[in-house]
Amino acid sequence: MKLINGHRIKYYLNQLFKYSEGTLFFLKSILTERQFMYLSCVIVGASSALAVMVLKYFAHSVFQFATYLDSLMHLPYMNSILPIIGILLTVFIVNKFLNGSIEKGTYQIMIAVAKKSGIMPRKQMYSQIITSSLTVGMGGSLGLESPIAITGAAFGSNYAQNYRLNYKQRTLLLACGVAAGISAAFNAPIAGVLFAIEIIVVDLSVTAFIPIMIASATGTIVTNLILKEEILLSFKNQLVFDTGNTIYYILLGVLSGFFCVYHARMFRRTEKYIGGWSKNIYKKALYGAGLLACLIFLFPTLFGEGYNSIKILTSDTPQTILKNTILNSFESNEWVLLLFVAGAALVKTVAAGLTMGSGGNGGNFAPSLFVGSYLGFVLSKVLLLLGVKDIPVQNFTVVGMAAVISGLFHAPLTAIFLIAEITGGYGLMVPLLIVSSISFAISKHMEKYSMDIKSIATTGLVFTSDRDFNILSTINPKNLIRDDIKTLNTSHQTSDIIDIFATSNQTFIPILDGDQKVIGVVNFDRVRPLLLNLKQQPQIPLNDIIDSPIVMSYFDSTKIFIDAFDSNKLQFLIVQKDKKYIGYVAKTDLMDNYRRNLKSYRID
Repeated sequence: MKLINGHRIKYYLNQLFKYSEGTLFFLKSILTERQFMYLSCVIVGASSALAVMVLKYFAHSVFQFATYLDSLMHLPYMNSILPIIGILLTVFIVNKFLNGSIEKGTYQIMIAVAKKSGIMPRKQMYSQIITSSLTVGMGGSLGLESPIAITGAAFGSNYAQNYRLNYKQRTLLLACGVAAGISAAFNAPIAGVLFAIEIIVVDLSVTAFIPIMIASATGTIVTNLILKEEILLSFKNQLVFDTGNTIYYILLGVLSGFFCVYHARMFRRTEKYIGGWSKNIYKKALYGAGLLACLIFLFPTLFGEGYNSIKILTSDTPQTILKNTILNSFESNEWVLLLFVAGAALVKTVAAGLTMGSGGNGGNFAPSLFVGSYLGFVLSKVLLLLGVKDIPVQNFTVVGMAAVISGLFHAPLTAIFLIAEITGGYGLMVPLLIVSSISFAISKHMEKYSMDIKSIATTGLVFTSDRDFNILSTINPKNLIRDDIKTLNTSHQTSDIIDIFATSNQTFIPILDGDQKVIGVVNFDRVRPLLLNLKQQPQIPLNDIIDSPIVMSYFDSTKIFIDAFDSNKLQFLIVQKDKKYIGYVAKTDLMDNYRRNLKSYRID
């Protein structure tokens, strides 16, 4: 039967995929494990880079379309309408084609590493591209980097699953996908590597760096071959550090640290408010997107990622940022420009929260670059207008981005090398070190967890910077519950307790009531003297040797169990489910699991 064109294309694509898959299985059989991993990281890196190009081209094309319409209308009406359409389309696609939910935020990658053996759903290979391109491409005030990282991780994870690679190899390829995605997004291979190892996977051996570096380099090469430079965030001006401005860079670091705390808290508050506004997803989307549209009308630079406005602020004509705004007639007034930029920096946080809370998809990496550059511009411009000193505004605008990334994501190395790479040199390395370290220290002191994992870090679901806790958090307490000891109730005598301790290896006995609820525990150390003086046994009331129990719930997380062991200095914890005794968890079992997981946790 003759195939029509559409079916023929699908047929050839399927045949090409089967041929490629068969070829890779053959190569796997003849190559060493390490050689196949090197080949795999190139394939994953190239795939992630291609996904980045799809996202970037779409977002850039929509931005150009909106800019063209603005030039015709002379007011940013279209900039306000497109985000509403984009968020509604995103919500519609998630509801109709993605089972009504989509995982947002890079912490999803960390959950996959910590709890799911590096396995990510196949739909993450395309769902992030579709939804984030609609949201951000049509003006939602978020960034594409988080979806890019998730997509790259999904490519790496599913590739490893398809070719039957083990946990270590799967996790390593997941990290390769992340590194390649970030590298391709910014044309910054070193930053891509650091992002993967500083934020996503926290414990790597030296040999594991090589595949990640290869994948990151592949992402950059593919991007340079295909993607136009103007789509990327890059700066061509040579920026030089003047040691006389050190005190002002310190001031920028301090200011950025406190602003990071404001940004993280205001974003969460806004997202939570909009997210809980209505159970009807379309009403919520319309309400949140409507508020976002109002903000974009007042501050058109909030449209989309905002990278174009960052480039304008670092140019010799930053006042052009006021074009096609309601302040267009004040373009020559530097104080008006300053107030506009300061206002946009403050409002960007709310705009990002509205976009995410109303159902849009994106990340906080681009907003952090946005507010960082605006913050650096404002500080340097104030000092310049007040006549304090002739400050290099471009330098502060660029360095401010590193300060905010470092503080929000608790990733100073990523921040430093990202900005160093996109500026095309290391002339600002000293101020980058200064602002990033100060901002990180202040933010870390006030916010224990980074912005991306704040909402779930306290539950013990993801990896943190504490390596020992990370390993322990991979253990499920439910799998360690034992029910191999004898229990008693209040009707038993002291002699019954002595008999159990004398004839078994038990070190404690749970005491239950008629409903199987734990009311106490008898510890062996309390009755040890009785074993030496059997005549006293009948004379001691049972209540005198019962201690108050530390009882855990069957549904408690690993973190809660660990805290209970440490704070009470116990070797066992009794567990109840629905207020009924079901067993206990021994600290020795937890530590044995820790030692076993320690070997598989480290990625070689």
